[in-house]
Amino acid sequence: MSLLSRLIPDRFVLVLLLTVAAAAVLPVRGAAAVYAGHAVSVAIFMLFFLHGLRLPRAEVIAAMRNWRLQGLIFVFVFGLMPLVGLAATFAQPSFMPAGLIVGLLFLGILPSTVQSAISYASLAGGNIAASVMAAALLNLSGIFMTPALVVLLIGATGGADIGADTVLRIVAILLLPFVLGQIAQGWLRGWAMRNKALLTFLDRFAIALAVYVAFCSAVAGGQMAALSWTVLGILTGTIAVMLAIAMVAAWGLGGLLRLPRPDRISLLFAGSHKSIATGAPLAAILFGGPQAGLIILPVLLYHQLQLIVSAPLASRLAKPRSEQISSD
Repeated sequence: MSLLSRLIPDRFVLVLLLTVAAAAVLPVRGAAAVYAGHAVSVAIFMLFFLHGLRLPRAEVIAAMRNWRLQGLIFVFVFGLMPLVGLAATFAQPSFMPAGLIVGLLFLGILPSTVQSAISYASLAGGNIAASVMAAALLNLSGIFMTPALVVLLIGATGGADIGADTVLRIVAILLLPFVLGQIAQGWLRGWAMRNKALLTFLDRFAIALAVYVAFCSAVAGGQMAALSWTVLGILTGTIAVMLAIAMVAAWGLGGLLRLPRPDRISLLFAGSHKSIATGAPLAAILFGGPQAGLIILPVLLYHQLQLIVSAPLASRLAKPRSEQISSD
């Protein structure tokens, strides 16, 4: 692999980084920003409709059957990882912008990725069925769990908009489209399977638009001026430590509970990964104003770092045990 491929395994991450740069150079302001916000709401509705359309109901039901592994992954993602995020906020220096500190905690309470966690678990020899089920259960639960944890751990003092209007928005543009997508499977799922490339583009467009509008708000509000190289260096180091703790804890917990190796691998990737696809839309809903862009930034950096680390890790785990020992 080339150096660029190692540093940016997923080209979509490069698209998101370019989106942030575009927001810094060409931010939308005034009335245009209002219309852009409405466009984000429509895009998020579309994003979760497509999630509901493509996720077979059988997988949603099956996700709840392997209760031991699925329960362990659920508790790890929504129990242990929020504590890691909370600890990271206390470790920050006094000059760290408040939006980034909230972003570290928000990162900790997000659900796992769908595609990358399954792909790397498959590459490493993990339990593919369990990984698919975990992705389904975590992201469906994330619609409820992440806002609930935002209320519990961040609250209005951290800039979260937690009023009745926010609850209605979550239901209207996250839960409702997902349910409609599930209902429409009988008519549209065949079309969706035949047009995966188009739906992937629409997914990524919705995420990029949410990131762009959030960072435009941060630029317009002067929040981006606080991002010095020192701040970015400390933030990146903190995120690297969070990822290391997540992976070591997930792998160690699987060993402590004597899980079969495939289940242990699934716990490793499903437990430690975090979803920008869920994080960006939820940040747009839960956090209004200029700090939304700063809150998304830790999620974006973590997402990139988890891909960089997971590729060689999955390849190493895929090797026979004897081959690993000889290479050491």
